[in-house]
Amino acid sequence: MRQVLACVFGVLLFTTLSTTSHAKTEQVGGIYDISIAGFTVGRGTLSLVLQGSAYSAKVGMEPAGIGTLFSTGKGGAEATGWLRGSRVLPSRYTMASTAANRDFFVNLRQGSGHIRKAEVIPQFKPSKTRIKMTNRHKRNAVDPLSAAVIPVNSRSKVLDKSVCDRKLPIYDGWTRFDVELEYKTTKTVSGRGYEGAVVVCKVKWTPVAGHRPERKNVKMLAAARDMEAWFAPVGSSSRVLIPYRISIPTSTGQLLIQAERLDMVSSLNTASKTNN
Repeated sequence: MRQVLACVFGVLLFTTLSTTSHAKTEQVGGIYDISIAGFTVGRGTLSLVLQGSAYSAKVGMEPAGIGTLFSTGKGGAEATGWLRGSRVLPSRYTMASTAANRDFFVNLRQGSGHIRKAEVIPQFKPSKTRIKMTNRHKRNAVDPLSAAVIPVNSRSKVLDKSVCDRKLPIYDGWTRFDVELEYKTTKTVSGRGYEGAVVVCKVKWTPVAGHRPERKNVKMLAAARDMEAWFAPVGSSSRVLIPYRISIPTSTGQLLIQAERLDMVSSLNTASKTNN
């Protein structure tokens, strides 16, 4: 879960895009509060740039609140790829983080919805109980950051129940798992840089490979039925949603990741240019 959380939220850095068409650009910058049992333990920021059918995202996370007293964990990740209808087709993903005085690194090359090449540090230690990872598990899979970008087929569907009608097959470099979404309700939120409707999905987590089934946290997450993800639409014309709030049970209390501020900017590119 440490890898997943570090990949979903983090340091706000806009990537460089070279634009050569009249496509519209949507940019989102977000700051997220991360708390456990009501106590702030971290802060993350999210950057997403949509240029036509292409996307580029960067994230990171660092301790905050009482988290600065006992945690030295921090990290960041970035991903790029393409949107095809309601599908995300990543091209590359990198993640680097430090936790408990250990460094973690992932470099994925992806294509046609599959993991083509993976470089991971450190490697898991051998274990007789670990579910073996095979090439089959890397087909029809996406990285954790790209999985947080939720496209729909049309703008008219951006707040529809169908937003939650999907199963996300995620590969983080160490493990392969499924995140299945199911519609719960639609809410109206305000006061955090975004005012409007959000789609609330129930979340079911299923381990697929790379896990050790006997581990307590694996059993707890697989059995959890109170996980939720809230999604907010990007801008006024985009057909893409991003996480507004995520709630996950842990052994020390409910982990809550919630937007503290969201800033959305739209612009129309009328000439070839480079944005930094």
